[in-house]
Amino acid sequence: MTRHYSTKEFFRQMPNALLARYFQGRGLLCDLDFAAMKEAQPDELFTAWLELPDVQRKPMDTELRSIFEMSCEKGCRAILDEAQWHLAKEPQTYTEFAEKLAALANHYERAIVTFLDYAQFWKGATLFYHADTLSYWRKRKNLPHQPAALDMASRHELAHLIRTYFHHTEGRGKNCVVELFRRGELDYFFAYPEDYSQQSIEWVDGEFGRRPHNPAFEVIYVYSQKEGSLDLNFRGSYKAIEPLQGMFATAILKLPELPSDPKDGRVYDLNSLCQKSFDFVFDVGSGIQNVAVKKLRLSSKVKKGDRITLEADVSGNPDAVYDLLGQIGKSLPLHLYNVTQVELAASVMVDADKPPKSVTIRITYPNSCSLKYDELDLKLRDMLEASGIGHGGGVRLLQKNSGKN
Repeated sequence: MTRHYSTKEFFRQMPNALLARYFQGRGLLCDLDFAAMKEAQPDELFTAWLELPDVQRKPMDTELRSIFEMSCEKGCRAILDEAQWHLAKEPQTYTEFAEKLAALANHYERAIVTFLDYAQFWKGATLFYHADTLSYWRKRKNLPHQPAALDMASRHELAHLIRTYFHHTEGRGKNCVVELFRRGELDYFFAYPEDYSQQSIEWVDGEFGRRPHNPAFEVIYVYSQKEGSLDLNFRGSYKAIEPLQGMFATAILKLPELPSDPKDGRVYDLNSLCQKSFDFVFDVGSGIQNVAVKKLRLSSKVKKGDRITLEADVSGNPDAVYDLLGQIGKSLPLHLYNVTQVELAASVMVDADKPPKSVTIRITYPNSCSLKYDELDLKLRDMLEASGIGHGGGVRLLQKNSGKN
């Protein structure tokens, strides 16, 4: 669910002492007695906030929104991941930091304490959180299990390749920068090519008008040396996917060419999910309670563009979509159709004191998956892998051993 930001509500959630530290660190609102204000009643602070000049308030508004976005479970996880990299050689210091955050009352406090006291963790954590919120990553497997080149020259080379490609094919991308972050065993490369010039409708110093600017668009790579895989997130033309993967192979993996995909080029082979006997495999400690197929999209092998979509309520009957498929199969030759998209309904226990969380997973042939890279979705990705989904060689038809490795 999307979280709505409100400055007044943000003040209400944050302890007065931490708000005082934030504003006093900027030399503002020094006459306001934060200690005398009642907690969660920020009317006096909000009034003072509105009276600040735009030139002071607007930069802080950006910071407060960023702190708000990080004040959640995903944000906290991203902070801990970035801290773990910085403190890899100081495990005791990392443990103390993690324990300090855990002792705080809520994620609002954890976010602002990190912002105020651990600035070195902030940028990487916000980028990890952003990546965790993105969906529809494109996966490329069959890469050699070799370290990524992390030096500045290699990053400049990748930026140059991205810039050149988009400048010549789409007329944008005149400039580009690539930033690198390490998260556990994964290497994250955030590329920011220059987008087309845009004109936005804005208020500037109390004057309404239109102002041109040059935004950037994103190309995000997540490389796993252990798996020999590359995930790519790019919101643009599909035909750019393979060239972007090739640029990474050239600049970062130092390969003469992008290795071919496994046989038939598929990462997600979905046809076996047509079988009612297919079962999902997950570890009993993962928190995953059950997984059911709730939607199947069948595409004709004979006539391009012909599709059949079956969708059912699986809350009471996990095989409901297969019941529909059985009815359709009485009048249509299902062997003349491929499964090109599925939606799965997963029930996952994330908090012992709350009901299981329902998560929808959408997988589309050949290599699109709606799962992100937060802690919960990584568990679901592991489930897909264990179940045989996500291998270039196809989906394994498994025995009834759900809940076991």
